Amino acid sequence: MVEHVDFNGFMEGVKRRNPHQPEFVQAVQEVAEDIFDFIEDKEDYHSEQILRRIAEPDRVVSFRVCWEDDKGDIRVQRGWRVQNNNAIGPYKGGIRFHSSVTESVLKFLAFEQTFKNALTGLPMGGGKGGSNFNPKGKSEREIMRFCQSFMTELYRHIGPDVDVPAGDIGVGGREIGYMFGQYKRITNHFNGVLTGKGLEYGGSLIRPEATGYGAVYFLANMLATKEMDLEGKTAAISGSGNVATHAAEKIIQLGGKVLTLSDSGGFIHDPDGIDLEKLHWVKDHKNRQRGRISEYAERYSNATFHEGKTPWHVTCDVALPCATQNELLGDDARALVENGCIAVSEGANMPTDLEGVHVFKVAKLLYAPGKAANAGGVAVSGLEMSQNSLRRSWSEDELQEMLRDIMHGIHERCLTYGTQDGGYTDYVKGANIAGFKKVADAMLAFGVV
Repeated sequence: MVEHVDFNGFMEGVKRRNPHQPEFVQAVQEVAEDIFDFIEDKEDYHSEQILRRIAEPDRVVSFRVCWEDDKGDIRVQRGWRVQNNNAIGPYKGGIRFHSSVTESVLKFLAFEQTFKNALTGLPMGGGKGGSNFNPKGKSEREIMRFCQSFMTELYRHIGPDVDVPAGDIGVGGREIGYMFGQYKRITNHFNGVLTGKGLEYGGSLIRPEATGYGAVYFLANMLATKEMDLEGKTAAISGSGNVATHAAEKIIQLGGKVLTLSDSGGFIHDPDGIDLEKLHWVKDHKNRQRGRISEYAERYSNATFHEGKTPWHVTCDVALPCATQNELLGDDARALVENGCIAVSEGANMPTDLEGVHVFKVAKLLYAPGKAANAGGVAVSGLEMSQNSLRRSWSEDELQEMLRDIMHGIHERCLTYGTQDGGYTDYVKGANIAGFKKVADAMLAFGVV
């Protein structure tokens, strides 16, 4: 009989093995809190140390990225690829370029991605990568040179049946194009090694929209359990990038009213609502002009800009944190609850800290964690992989229907493992257990590897 390790003992081990990695430890703790109750009477999961094995990445690759800036100076950044778990398919997860990127951040993202990908029902393992390179303020040529140098190091660790990266913060269609071009140049292979590609060279329709749309579809599924919909609901959204703007777009299409958007400088509040025309301006301003969200308040007279703040103290019916990790803290969660918010759907990865998660759970809010709510992006990435393998493309209508079906399926899996006595659904618990069970059962089938 194998001696069982209790929750506290398990977490002490995680902290000891991963010193100075708070984001990763936080992600593991959030999952372990639910998993330990689930596996208490399941000897196989204990004897095979499954959770500990999932919390130890298969490998972490770190490499130097040298590139030349426009002044002719040689710059040095650090790059990583964290391949967390491939029990159910090739490693799959984005590449992030941002000054905040560390090994801890990428390990937490790869860990979360493992469960998120399992929830989609598609055969994808979990990985994540990136660099502390920040594209903001860099010229097009500098970004191209950095992406080419990054891929020159990364290419040997990835492949369509090994590890298929995508975009993330700081990595959009432009960066994916530069990296894919360099991969093709080095290997002389044209295959689906990256997702989020342009439509001209193997990309999928609705991939840019998928994460934001999926978060709203999941939100609508949660509301439907209470016989409600988004018609007439007010929404606070953080971020103003790809996920946030498409989440806003879908809420508007479903009859809701978007009140806020944000960036690293602060948030704008438009009590008149951000309609599709205003949203189109935001997309152009952020994506093409590379401007700041504060300029929205200069253009639209009734809007106000709140420097250095997040939008969670604005009264709203639903909230969608779509910016970055740990942007919604305990006090913010309490403000949302006190102001009558009924549902939160995470478009970003781990945007709510542990204190905030506990506040939502105690209040029995409809609260969807990112690993469930924002899985639409990686789901359509998985569909892009399928299209690349088949050498064909599906129509937008077909993909929209597939995305809705996948998000509905994720919601149903969360209900299966998260519904409590009295009818309350703990979506965090449901997502954690459903994702864990699929990965763990595959690992058991393989033996000790």
